[in-house]
Amino acid sequence: MDRDVPALPLYGDEEALRPLADRLRPQTLGEVVGQEHLLASEGPIGRMVAQQRLVSMILWGPPGCGKTTIARLLAERTHLVFEPLSATFSGVADLRKVFQAAGRRREIGQGTLLFVDEVHRFNRAQQDSFLPYVEDGTVVLVGATTENPSFELNGALLSRCQVYVLRRLDDAALETLTARAEAVTGRGLPLTADARQALRAMADGDGRYLLNIVEQLQALPDDTAPLDVAALTRQVQQRAPQYDKAQDSHYNLISALHKSMRGSDPDAALYWLARMLDGGEDPLYVARRLVRFATEDIGMADPQAVQQALAAWDVYQRLGSPEGELAVAQAVVYLATAPKSVAVHRGFGAARRRARQTGSLMPPAHILNAPTGLMRNLGYGESYQYDPDTADGFSGAD
Repeated sequence: MDRDVPALPLYGDEEALRPLADRLRPQTLGEVVGQEHLLASEGPIGRMVAQQRLVSMILWGPPGCGKTTIARLLAERTHLVFEPLSATFSGVADLRKVFQAAGRRREIGQGTLLFVDEVHRFNRAQQDSFLPYVEDGTVVLVGATTENPSFELNGALLSRCQVYVLRRLDDAALETLTARAEAVTGRGLPLTADARQALRAMADGDGRYLLNIVEQLQALPDDTAPLDVAALTRQVQQRAPQYDKAQDSHYNLISALHKSMRGSDPDAALYWLARMLDGGEDPLYVARRLVRFATEDIGMADPQAVQQALAAWDVYQRLGSPEGELAVAQAVVYLATAPKSVAVHRGFGAARRRARQTGSLMPPAHILNAPTGLMRNLGYGESYQYDPDTADGFSGAD
């Protein structure tokens, strides 16, 4: 045997060649972490499994929270054929093949669970193609999406599916996955307690990403000294924050910023601002929202607030990033700590509603100008009082 040719791994080593995230993929619904609100025996999906009767559903949640795994396990538990598709790589022809195969299975009493990953990437015509097959039970559709179904899926499809919201994995769920990884590999992580906590923070609720980092750390030499937070950061690349400037996270974070300023919480407001900017949001978009906030939520309680917001906008346009972002942050703190009043906002809204209700109602004659004799004879300007001419500078006229 040629000594220069590396030996193939033994059959028993094949398990070790699989990625850790794949080796730790749950084999039962009970092993899925972080989604007990849906999968427990009293949860909506748990009850359906117990009754062996699934309805079509949309699983909405962030990356790495278990959507694909749950769909596969649902098929196993309810004895349905699992048909996976990715909306990123599939078209109408692929869907047609799946529906034809599902129809043939149905004739012999075998059901099909069609799992569509990134279902929101199908256009409306493609989404419509699901409708007859979902409606007549040819397939049980399980769609997975990271985007808000209200905006990305058409109403006809949503009306035929239950929407279930999966949660990002919390600290306890991520620690459970870390402990499982250590148990299956027989190797503890070379981390201090603080670094172990930082590891979970780096994962940002994504179990798959966490296990990929764990696998990197377990590849370090056995004699590696425990890494502190700084050393851990040097060893692994921190994931980019989950943020899409055109989608749901954009609206969620600007809402959080707005409500934190409205609630006079500058620390929270700065946090949400930082989240938006780190995600790549345009600071000028934030600056425009600050001007709106100053007039809508502060108003006459502090008329200088709008000047502060406009100044931040101007400074950012002059300096750009990152220096100009400090002016935006300063405006956020000013607005969060300013007194609040919606009197002008509500008063103007009431005035506009009244204006629409009354249509072309004429103003009272006494506040109309009377440049001609005829108009004076008709009562225009009659008894009008010019406030500066009164003794107190205020006539009290209504």
